[in-house]
Amino acid sequence: MAKVESFELDHTKVKAPYVRLAGTERNGKGGTIQKYDLRLLQPNEDALPTAAVHTLEHLLATYLRDELEGIIDISPMGCRTGFYMIIWDEHEPADVAAALTNVLNKVLTTDTVPAVSPLECGNYKDHSLHSAKEYAKLVLRSGISDDPFRP
Repeated sequence: MAKVESFELDHTKVKAPYVRLAGTERNGKGGTIQKYDLRLLQPNEDALPTAAVHTLEHLLATYLRDELEGIIDISPMGCRTGFYMIIWDEHEPADVAAALTNVLNKVLTTDTVPAVSPLECGNYKDHSLHSAKEYAKLVLRSGISDDPFRP
């Protein structure tokens, strides 16, 4: 049975919020893809409500692309403590942490959520900009580390 990287992480030892390089893959043609763990909340202690995670997903997917080149995907974690980001090429965790900080600051000042019509979203009624802003404030107050084992 193949190992799943995130299942190998000791979730009792990490200190959220943080960004963590969860893996780098290279193909035979010179392409490189990185997977990042963008952890907003402490595992097994808190979880984003679905409307907040859904709204943050839309905002991160939009605004992080303005900060970092080559983003392929941003997906919520099933545990609802953060997101995974898949990106082309190699990036430093400190740069990703700075980009995430910039984006969460943008979340605080936005008054619209992109792509929330029935044409653009599969659950367009399940959003909360207010909750997204409250969690963004919480994360920004704590500061985003580029080391998952140090606050």
